[in-house]
Amino acid sequence: MAHTTERANFGSRLGVILATAGSAVGLGNVWRFPYMTGQNGGAAFILIYLGCVLLLGIPCMLSEFIIGRHGAANTSRVYSNTTLDHNAQLAQSGLAAHWLAFRRLFPKFIGLLGILTGFLITSYYAVVSGWCLQYIYASAAGQLQGDAAYVTQYFQEFSASPLRPVFWTVAILLITHLVICRGVRGGIERASKLLMPTLFLLLLVIVVASCLLPGAREGIEFLFKPDFSRVDSGVFLGALGQSFYSLSIGMGCLATYASYYSRQTNLLSSAVQISFVDSLIAILAGLMIFPAAFSVGVSPDSGASLVFITLPNVFNQAFAAMPALGYVVALFFYALLSLAALTSLMSLHEVSTAFFHEEFHLTRSRAALIVTVLCSIIGACCSLSLGAVEGITLFGRPLFDVFDFVTGQIFLPVGGFLTCLFLGWMVPRRLVRDEFTNEGTVWTHSWIFTTFLFLIRYVCPLAIAAIFLHQLEVI
Repeated sequence: MAHTTERANFGSRLGVILATAGSAVGLGNVWRFPYMTGQNGGAAFILIYLGCVLLLGIPCMLSEFIIGRHGAANTSRVYSNTTLDHNAQLAQSGLAAHWLAFRRLFPKFIGLLGILTGFLITSYYAVVSGWCLQYIYASAAGQLQGDAAYVTQYFQEFSASPLRPVFWTVAILLITHLVICRGVRGGIERASKLLMPTLFLLLLVIVVASCLLPGAREGIEFLFKPDFSRVDSGVFLGALGQSFYSLSIGMGCLATYASYYSRQTNLLSSAVQISFVDSLIAILAGLMIFPAAFSVGVSPDSGASLVFITLPNVFNQAFAAMPALGYVVALFFYALLSLAALTSLMSLHEVSTAFFHEEFHLTRSRAALIVTVLCSIIGACCSLSLGAVEGITLFGRPLFDVFDFVTGQIFLPVGGFLTCLFLGWMVPRRLVRDEFTNEGTVWTHSWIFTTFLFLIRYVCPLAIAAIFLHQLEVI
């Protein structure tokens, strides 16, 4: 068996849930999910999204868990460590030699793609995460007080500044670095046990404050009263893509964290619980934003600018009669965003750190330092490409936009698609069942495993292919 007793493990079931949920919970939940919901009709989008999590997200997450725990290595090696089906039909044909070569290279390619995806996302994700830190400072200093034009100008000037965004990018990477250097239990697990409950409490505080505003009921109805007249194929594909993005599938994070799971961890139960926590926080984020937005007459489909341009203006208007409360809510909100960003950055950073640590036999601290330095350099270039320095472009687009497009619209769906093919068609059914049931110690109905295998072999690849083609505007 590939699992080794020497490899670091999470110390408790709570640590498994909070750390992996922290990996999934990030700006995709608190930033991307609300504006996607606003652009796609509210409650109807949420229902479709939850269906996508159930039919696509949980099976794909469980696939990465199975591969990660069985392979018990960093993402670049974990697929190769998963025994392939030597009795595959193609191996019996005249193409046996080609099949054997493909069988060796295919898992290595998926693993390396996961490493590259996680590394690139770490670099540019740190830029947006750094913006959250800046907005904590700006909220505390009272720099976000003003009308809509002022708030818009503030964000534009800040994001195009040559120094401040780079400073905050490096700052949040250094915070992440300090956590990663302390290891799996002492760093990632301990930080997750502190950060995730804090994030949840902050979210609840802002949800209550938002729902008590005058006119908030309209925003609550928008979030929970479906309008299926706005549903079309684009809404379905948008929900599919959001479920994929929100659960961190295809980034290497889930397989890396699962490599630290013990043999006693119930993978199916963990995937369901983590998906529940992730979806709950996404819905609460909508409940935090839309009542406040409707209270002051702001359109719910404000798009990606919702968090950094629209919401400061919402806070200023909504709490105009109680500026002290508005000050606290804004401060809590950007602290919440920063915590969500940090929990995701921890998992993304760990993907590359584990790679350098195990493949090049470096100490964890030295491996983490290499990742932090490289991501800081690339992140600084991504930040500067947004307007501070001309010429930092690829294919005529800012480096930040290129990384966002390549990872989000190409690497993630391709990685998820290949993982489904790998587990569904190339890994022996017996091995998958053994991991699924913890070698028979976890009892489940046989139809649950059969359904899971059917989804991974047929439904998930087709759904992911649809996402991919839709994002490339082929369909």
